[in-house]
Order: sequence, then structure tokens, then C-alpha cells
Amino acid sequence: MPAVRAATQLGAEPEMTTRDPHVVLLGDSIFDNHRYVTPGPDVVTQLRAQLPHRSSATLRAVDGAVTAGLGGQLRDIPAEATHLVVSIGGNDALQNADLLTQRVSNSAEALSAFAARLSRFESSYRDAIRRVIARGLPTTVCTIYNGNLDEAQATAARMGVALFNDVILRAALEQQVDVLELRHVCSEPADYANPIEPSVRGGLKIARAIAAIVSAQPTTPRYRRLWGAAV
Repeated sequence: MPAVRAATQLGAEPEMTTRDPHVVLLGDSIFDNHRYVTPGPDVVTQLRAQLPHRSSATLRAVDGAVTAGLGGQLRDIPAEATHLVVSIGGNDALQNADLLTQRVSNSAEALSAFAARLSRFESSYRDAIRRVIARGLPTTVCTIYNGNLDEAQATAARMGVALFNDVILRAALEQQVDVLELRHVCSEPADYANPIEPSVRGGLKIARAIAAIVSAQPTTPRYRRLWGAAV
């Protein structure tokens, strides 16, 4: 059974469909990981194997994408799409990695520097998710996972990722969409092909979690769910 971590009271449900599920993956290399796992299967290939019979999945995510570029992916969504899953923001966080080594005189100065960058990210992320939701399909957004970094980098990076994830979680709550918590899904070194890309094993765990979300019964009206790994 999928691990449902929380349900939060919110607004009305997207209109549900009786069509065979057709999942569209939007975002970055969390889904578009083919070059990192060849000759193994990428996430979308594994998702197709996990979905129910007669279901399908389409990859529109692009390796290296940032929130500002998500609109281009939306232009290519198939007409038969029934579910949208978005994993975006990790590359935005990487573009701000200099904050982790920036010289400051005190912690308040460091937090102020993060706040300025996060404000820009929040504006871009909210705009991107609003465009996705405007399609009127059941939507799930993903948090940013911690990766498999060297011990010297891991602690500071994890704290930085948490701040970007705060933006994602609040936006999802306010925009009334489900969340897949990738920090819970990809939690072991073997889940990564390199420090920041999912391996075949990690991709399978992501695919199973998405399949569980798509296959689940619709939630009670006015509630949204926070999903973890399928267990």
C-alpha cells in the first residue's frame, strides 16, 4: 500500500475522468534520466510497467529544466492526458548553491541571503504550477530530494534543500495539489546514479510511488495528500 503521510483540508477536487490513465511527466532529470541509466530503463519506462493495464505514460520532462521553462513542456501535453506529475525546482536550487559557501558575518546575514533568492524562486515556482493546474487535470508535484552528496557537502545541502522544499510544500497546499515527497522515496545511496540523478533502482521507486498515486481512489473532497514511498 502507498504510504500516505498526511491529508489537508482544501478546496474542490479537479474533475475526475473515467478514461484509461495517461500520465504525463513534467519537469527535469528526475524523470528525464535516460542518459544516466542507459542501458537500464528510465523512469517513464518503469512507470509504464507499473501502471494498470491499458494505461500509458508520456515523458515531457527535460534534463536541466528550471521552473521558468516549464511552460514550454505544457504546450506538448497529449490531448488524452489524465494525470500530470511535476518534478521541478532542483536545478533552481543548484543555481543557488553558492549560498552554501558565501562568506557572512552572522547567521542572520546568511538567512537574509537565502530569503532573497527564495523569494524569486517562489514567484517562479508558483507561476509554473498555476500554469500546470490551469490544464484542469489531477496534478501531483514532487519535492526536491537530498541526493547522494559527499559527507562534507551533505549537511549544508540538506538544509538548503529544506528551504526550497518549504516553498514547494506551501505552494502545493495553497494550489490544492497532491505532493510526492521524494526525500522519502529516494533515501538510500543506491537510489542515485550520481550525486543528483536517480538510478534504475531510484527510478523504480519513483515509478511505483507515481503508480500508487494514479491508482488510488480519489480523496475525500476538500482534502489533499502528501505521499511517500510505495511500501
